[in-house]
Formats: sequence, C-alpha cells, structure tokens
Amino acid sequence: MCRWAAFIGQPIFLEQVISAPAHSLLVQSQAASEAKTAINADGFGIAWYAHRPEPGLFRDVLPAWSDPNLASVAAQIKSGLFLAHVRASTGSATSRNNCHPFTSGRWSFMHNGQVGGFEHFRRSADMLIPDELYHERKGATDSEVLFLRALYHGLDLDPVNALVKAARDLENLSREKGETPHLRLSVAMSDGENLYAARASSDHIAPTVYYKRCTQSEGWMVVSEPLETSSDDWIELPAGKLAVFTKDDVRLCDFMG
Repeated sequence: MCRWAAFIGQPIFLEQVISAPAHSLLVQSQAASEAKTAINADGFGIAWYAHRPEPGLFRDVLPAWSDPNLASVAAQIKSGLFLAHVRASTGSATSRNNCHPFTSGRWSFMHNGQVGGFEHFRRSADMLIPDELYHERKGATDSEVLFLRALYHGLDLDPVNALVKAARDLENLSREKGETPHLRLSVAMSDGENLYAARASSDHIAPTVYYKRCTQSEGWMVVSEPLETSSDDWIELPAGKLAVFTKDDVRLCDFMG
C-alpha cells in the first residue's frame, strides 16, 4: 500500500510535509506504520499549484529516500496546494507512468488501496475509459483508471458524485471478474481550488486518512498517516466519508456509505 500527504493553505515549502516532520513522507517511504507494507519504494511523485491553473508534476521511479532531486525540489518550491505520494505497487510495473499523482488539465489525483483481482480484468477496466480520454491513459494501474473514469463521470461539475460513480464501476468489475477485497480506497485530489479526500472500502478495512488544522500556515494537512507520531491533534476521517477542504474550512459528506 502507498503513503500520501496533501496540503491546502498559505504557501509553505514542500519539505514541511515531505522531509521535515519526524514522521515525514520520506520516513514513511521506509517505515510506514499504518500500511500493509512498511516499505514504499516503487517511485514517488508531487503535484503542486502555483502560477498557473494546471499543476506542476514531478515523478520518478527511484525510492523517495534515495533521490537527492526530491529533497532539493522540496526545499525550494513553495505552494499553497500540493499533493505528494510514495508508491508501493500492488502488481503493476515500477515505471514513471505508474507513479502518482496523475494529472489532467487542472486536476491532480492520487490513491492508496486496491481493486481486488485487477490484474485479471485490466482490459475490461481499460474499456471503461471513453475514447476522448483514452489518450491520457499512460500507465497500467487501477488508480489511473479510477481517475479517468471519474473525469468521464463529470469530475469538473460534481466531484463527489463523479468519484463515487467511478469507484462503484471498478468495484462492480471486481465483483464480476476479480476477487476480494473488491475495493479499498483512500483518495486525495484537487482542482486547484479545493482539496478533496475520501476513504471507503467494500469490507470492514478502509485505508486510513487523517487531517489537522495548521494555524501557522492557516490551512490543512491531509495524510494517510500522521506526520508526527507524538501529536494527538490529528482527526481520523471516518470510513465512508469524503472531506472537502478550502483554506479556511472543511466539510464532510457521505461517500459510498
């Protein structure tokens, strides 16, 4: 399973999430404490918003802890909205195109979880992607299918409903052609204005999502596991919920409940 972190608020250096905290994303790439696997060495990626509506994107296949470019970029780039991800593959190859986040237009998207038996129905899953979006299918992951299917369902107009429909499509395929667990999901995504985070599962085990208010940067940190193990002010997002974050507020709504 992968680890991820996101931020929305007043601009901060990316290193304040990626490398500076005691249990930073770099630490989690080697020693995650709330994931199925402690090591997340199958690549990394960051997507950030700055001067243009579309996000910048930097991804590579090296383990996050062994790439000096990541530490340098994180120490120099400031952003008020960004997503960061370290990957543990659930079956697809270690390649740049399979690293998260994925982007399309102004959207960025990253995922932790699995669609049970995806390797047995990958072709059927690909057929869920309409012709007008298929040119954006660069890799071979279930996560990228989920993202492109959500775009098809109207991510621009109704992000919550579009993500629900996309997740249901893949869950139904897994029930028809795959295996259990049919769906385990934690997602973070952004349109450059808001930050969305969701948590759901077809069984009783949903990947974790936490969030906390950051008073100094007047924003929100949203993570798959806390960045400080000694802090008790992280709030766990309940399974079956989706949170919509602005710089000033958070709103929870039902998601696949």
